[in-house]
Amino acid sequence: MKIPLPPNEEQRLTALRQYGVLDSPSEQAFDDLTLLAAQICQTPISLVSLVDEARQWFKAKLGFDQPETSRETSFCTYTILTGSAGLEVPDAREDPRFAANPLVTEGEQIQFYAGMPLINPEGHALGALCVMDRKPRVLSPDQWAAMAALGRQTMAQLEICKQALQLSKEVAKRELAEARLSEECRNLAQQQAEAQRLLVVAAKSRLALLSVLEDERRAGKHLRESEERFRQLAEHIDEVFWITDPTLQERIYVSPAYEKIWGRSCVDLVRTSQEWQEAIHPEDREQVEQAVASLKRSGAFDVCFRIRRTDGTERWIHDRGFAVRNNDGAVYRVAGLAEDTTDQRVLEEQIRSAQKMESLGQLAGGIAHDFNNILGGLTGFLYLAKLEAGEQPVLMDYLENIASCSQRAVDLVKQILAFSRQDKPEKEPVRLNLVLLEALKLLRASVPANIRIQTELTEVPMVQANATAVHQVIMNLGTNAWQAMADQNGLLKCELTAGKADAELLIRHPELRPGNYVRLSISDTGCGMDRATLERIFEPFFTTKEVGQGTGLGLAVVHGIMKTHEGAIAVESEPGVGTTFHLYFPELPSQPLPAPVQAAPIARGRGQHILLVDDEAAIACVGKLMLERLGYLVTSQTNPLEALATVQRDPTAFDLVITDLTMPGLNGEKLGRELLQLRPDLPILIATGFSVVMTPRRALEAGFRGLLAKPTSMQTLAETVRLALAPVGGE
Repeated sequence: MKIPLPPNEEQRLTALRQYGVLDSPSEQAFDDLTLLAAQICQTPISLVSLVDEARQWFKAKLGFDQPETSRETSFCTYTILTGSAGLEVPDAREDPRFAANPLVTEGEQIQFYAGMPLINPEGHALGALCVMDRKPRVLSPDQWAAMAALGRQTMAQLEICKQALQLSKEVAKRELAEARLSEECRNLAQQQAEAQRLLVVAAKSRLALLSVLEDERRAGKHLRESEERFRQLAEHIDEVFWITDPTLQERIYVSPAYEKIWGRSCVDLVRTSQEWQEAIHPEDREQVEQAVASLKRSGAFDVCFRIRRTDGTERWIHDRGFAVRNNDGAVYRVAGLAEDTTDQRVLEEQIRSAQKMESLGQLAGGIAHDFNNILGGLTGFLYLAKLEAGEQPVLMDYLENIASCSQRAVDLVKQILAFSRQDKPEKEPVRLNLVLLEALKLLRASVPANIRIQTELTEVPMVQANATAVHQVIMNLGTNAWQAMADQNGLLKCELTAGKADAELLIRHPELRPGNYVRLSISDTGCGMDRATLERIFEPFFTTKEVGQGTGLGLAVVHGIMKTHEGAIAVESEPGVGTTFHLYFPELPSQPLPAPVQAAPIARGRGQHILLVDDEAAIACVGKLMLERLGYLVTSQTNPLEALATVQRDPTAFDLVITDLTMPGLNGEKLGRELLQLRPDLPILIATGFSVVMTPRRALEAGFRGLLAKPTSMQTLAETVRLALAPVGGE
């Protein structure tokens, strides 16, 4: 079968090679993305595939041994033809495009494929982030949304690779130019010294005058040729080359790049030295003066500083100067090279911001694990205390308040995980009125008193959303709004309305489907934005704040959250007047309220013997008490090695083992595997406060009976233990 090619294939291949990643070593960032894709889609195979002219090469791969395959057998060849929609093949054996594919009929036996194209900012599909399975299946809408988000993250990572490649090329280019310039300066000094020597010889002997004049003529020719080469080099490099007298007061020469970078005239600079000092940012003038003073001590200086162009914009400059000496060692010239490093600094800041977000995610996972362990002990003892309180209403009231605070702490952990993208946000029917009011309470605590907050809320239908994500959207937009009004008595207004999407709205936002929407509007009376800023506000890392005061990720995150909610975000702004953001959420069709569900009775044990292992003494204690309340005989231990030794002495002594996952010396997964070696039919539950790796599916695949999330309620604990003790294959 002939390979289908995109209409822009030649331009696409050119764009692909500009990223410089083909045949490059593996990188953790791409490996992490394939791991996330496989875990989210629950597939054994995940790839980051780049489609070259005659092959598809894998930048990252999980569950697939081959480093590349031919383009004739590539599923991703078809994915890059789909635009941004992606490609799903539920069963390749029934698809005429792939039924005879060797990857389907031989070797890997691929039957399911789903790929999301990796589209660069110019619209070229470079390849795909894909998942595959050896059995037929389909992805859920949430999994497709996650694949789209991971595809964007993969493309963002490729953009970082491209920028890093471009930066390294620029550095190499500049280093080469500096070397050439330095060599030309040395040649120039040597030639000038030679000319002076010839003049001395001429003064000593008139008999050699004609010979000396001829030598001088030849030297002058070489000097002019050298000066011409120097001029061509100096006037065609992006950096500013300059020459002054030893006092740095008289500018002898400055290259044309000065006008491009400084935005000032070379003629004015040569005419007056004040032009150069006046352009330096006032806060940086002292360090520049100190650097210039070092020229007298070391014969060179190297300094970075800011300048202010005549249009008011600021640029970062890296300036280096060195002394040029004659044969007697006296300094008679000072030459230097100044380059604009603003773009390089912006790129470095973007990379630091990306690394900071990655570190934040790892930190959030650790905090969630430890905090959930603490909450596990707290909620367990709280439940037992409520059982003991009996008919004491005052004490029960206190305990209910503690329970409410504990639940808020549990919700806070979920928010931390959702913010760091360590946890998949689940959507459910949500009343935006309640989420908005809760967010505004938190916002009011941080907003200055000179900012008024006004709400105009009507009763609107429910929407399918993740309350934590919507809370984050409101906090981001609200924070941006009050910062735009920081120096004035401003008004932050929030309005909630509902209605049907009209034709104009659907034209401006083609991603919206016809139907009813709930609109949340957040406006301010701040400084506003011009058209150029409005066109870039949703770009990742774009910010109008000073360096160190913003990551440029806030509005990009808001935009991403609205896309995952199948909604849209619109903005209206005018400089000096203010800004309004409109958020559109699809209305959830009204449904009858479900009948109240009667709480199932708590499943109780019949004296089965349970071994409880947790290195946290409080968790082990409260777990033992709760299980004993449920009718079980419990042995608790805080040392996993001692627990292993206990089972080794009598493998049949226990009916069930519950072990924490993260423990020193021997973690819960390794302990469980050791126990299964001793007794393959021993039921084992893994308990954890939080883990990216250990999932319910991973626990079952490892031979365990399930995963118990901490903190847990008595109802959940009882039901999980009952299921774990049930015979395999039935109750």
